[in-house]
Amino acid sequence: MVRIAPISESLPAFLASRNYSQIAVLVDEQTKKHCYPRVKNLLPKHRLIQIRSGETQKHLGTAGEIWKALTDAGFDRHGLLLNLGGGVIGDMGGFCAATYKRGIDFVQLPTTLLSQVDASVGGKLGIDFEGLKNHIGVFRIPDAVLIDAGFLATLPFRELRSGFAEVIKHCLIADASKWEEIRNKEWEEQNWEDLISHSVAIKEKITESDPTEKGLRKILNFGHTLGHAIETHFLEDPKKRLLHGEAIAAGMITEAWLSFKRGWLTEEELLQLEEFLFTTYGKADIRPEDFEAIVALTAQDKKNRGKEIRFSLLKGIGTCVFDIPVTKKEMTEALQYYIG
Repeated sequence: MVRIAPISESLPAFLASRNYSQIAVLVDEQTKKHCYPRVKNLLPKHRLIQIRSGETQKHLGTAGEIWKALTDAGFDRHGLLLNLGGGVIGDMGGFCAATYKRGIDFVQLPTTLLSQVDASVGGKLGIDFEGLKNHIGVFRIPDAVLIDAGFLATLPFRELRSGFAEVIKHCLIADASKWEEIRNKEWEEQNWEDLISHSVAIKEKITESDPTEKGLRKILNFGHTLGHAIETHFLEDPKKRLLHGEAIAAGMITEAWLSFKRGWLTEEELLQLEEFLFTTYGKADIRPEDFEAIVALTAQDKKNRGKEIRFSLLKGIGTCVFDIPVTKKEMTEALQYYIG
């Protein structure tokens, strides 16, 4: 169940329909300060579990902290975990809830644009492992996703812009007319509530038809094969570390070029996409000496089959195809195209 409404309406209504033995709220230091005050008084007696913020905390050690907190609180299988935060909180909290005592209920309360339009919907949960994004995880649909666009007011500009990359992706893979609409609007003119509803509708439709990513759901990975590799490559470098959406913007440009080289995008379409993304996100500081390591990371992509590295590519704006083999040479050429 995904509901887009003020949290003051949606959360009490959800809790009134259930009977939980205990409730815990998972936060980081940012959501505890900026978002928890909006939900605290909507809840009965509950426990607060706090972890450190950021992608670098999305590992087994932090999962262990969450499992221990639930265990120390004596949570049984009739408890509820509320995940209040962005993609890291949603992924980690959902993963820990799905595996604690073989599964307790959890609700996603996404507070970033990225988590509202993408990470919280569809039931993908996981943690990073050995430097690889979302390498360990499960598919499990949340018991509810309660989206309140009001939380976006708590975000710094860079975080809001990061989430916008997934909005752009949804338009490029599934709605050419919406792409035309957003690319011809200034940043300040974008209607976030409308775009959240639009993205959620696209993602729900795709994930309901293919919940465990055996086929069509793979189109949601457009921009993510090279994008995730770029994000992972810079994860340990604080000076060059990219937010998820910033890396995916770079990934969409490189993968649009791969689509163009196959004759599936016109040069005009490629240049429109490239201009909009570069104007919105700038250019990531990728250098030729980074290429080999970035390309090597794509070998761990979850869409691969055997040694074949498979991409989801555009076949015209608004249409995407999946399971397209791409060579290391082509990936290197795409990265070279990106840096110019």
